[in-house]
Amino acid sequence: MEIIRRENITYEEFIEQHYKPGVPIVFKNAVKDWKAKELFTPDWFRQNYPDRTTEVKGKEYTMKQIMDMVETSTVENPAPYPCIYNIADQLPELLPLVKPDLIYSKPNWLDNKMFKIGKWGAALELFIGGPGGKFPYLHLDYYHLNAWITQLYGEKRFTVFPKGQEHMLYPVPGDPWRSELNIFEPDYEKFPLYKDATPIQFTVGPGETLFIPFGTWHSAYSLTPTISVAFDTLNDKNWPEFMKDVWTFKSRDGKLKATAMYSYAWLATHISNLTNKPTMK
Repeated sequence: MEIIRRENITYEEFIEQHYKPGVPIVFKNAVKDWKAKELFTPDWFRQNYPDRTTEVKGKEYTMKQIMDMVETSTVENPAPYPCIYNIADQLPELLPLVKPDLIYSKPNWLDNKMFKIGKWGAALELFIGGPGGKFPYLHLDYYHLNAWITQLYGEKRFTVFPKGQEHMLYPVPGDPWRSELNIFEPDYEKFPLYKDATPIQFTVGPGETLFIPFGTWHSAYSLTPTISVAFDTLNDKNWPEFMKDVWTFKSRDGKLKATAMYSYAWLATHISNLTNKPTMK
């Protein structure tokens, strides 16, 4: 399996060749009209939003502090990762700069305001990292959502695994969306099956958008100071697995709450389905 990069691909080709079979793809120019492509740099954020804060690993940082850290980050002493801003809540001024919406990601039921209550991955997020910064664990996206990651500054190396290798990746007991192993420094004695896994690594650079289908194990590593925008999608294809995850997560708080949230999610998805054209039958 190789990661395909496409500059020109129709919506229909994407659905048939990538979305339906669950095959990642890197779009080379899906955000060619975004103003953010020409603006998003560490200096631009320092100049325009120096005091805008967010919490990273339990500590609050300003935008200036974050950008200073990622630009001095090294493999030996990496800056905290990931530094995340919820764009709508913390940097709403950026919203016009990351439009129009990606046509390939439609329909997205998470656009319905009802999903904000459940906090089911509906946020549009700004990710910032420095060299050596890596996602803390190999994982599946919670709720089996599709991930869309647009790199706007710097380069990030991603690792994905073909479907069918889940048994080699050692999901955490009780949290099967996370892996026990460290893929950057694997312990083959503790995790011997990983020797037969076939990780696929590739780099995503400025202006490129990565689509990670639901159920795909993945992780990320910043090669340089990086700025990216990410969001998730839900529609009829991943809805069954989404509903299973809703029940699993909410059951941890008791069956009464699980029943209430499951019913709410069922209603929200069906309303969204009625107001959006399905991608497939």
